[in-house]
Amino acid sequence: MESKEKSKYERAKKKVEDIKGFYTHLSIYLVINGLMLLAALGIFEGTFIPFQFPDWSYFTTPFFWGIAIFIHWMYVFKSKLMPFRDWEERKIKQFMEEEEKDFQNNNPWD
Repeated sequence: MESKEKSKYERAKKKVEDIKGFYTHLSIYLVINGLMLLAALGIFEGTFIPFQFPDWSYFTTPFFWGIAIFIHWMYVFKSKLMPFRDWEERKIKQFMEEEEKDFQNNNPWD
């Protein structure tokens, strides 16, 4: 029994570490890409032009890193990704219950 509890604890601990790792990854992504965007706008060189849009080449790193962040999110929150996983089974049960209620309410033999 103790082994089962320890196993549950280890899985929960791993899940927490995975979530923590994802948020660390996301935080680093936001900081680094924010600094890269500010550098592209010329903030650090003193040539800042407020309405100048940086060249598209500055967005390749955030774009592809963003794809990696998305994949990391899918891995960590995979249980949240399938909200319709048991949708069919739940709907079948719901319709069966509704039909049973209708049958009980409309049963002429009662």
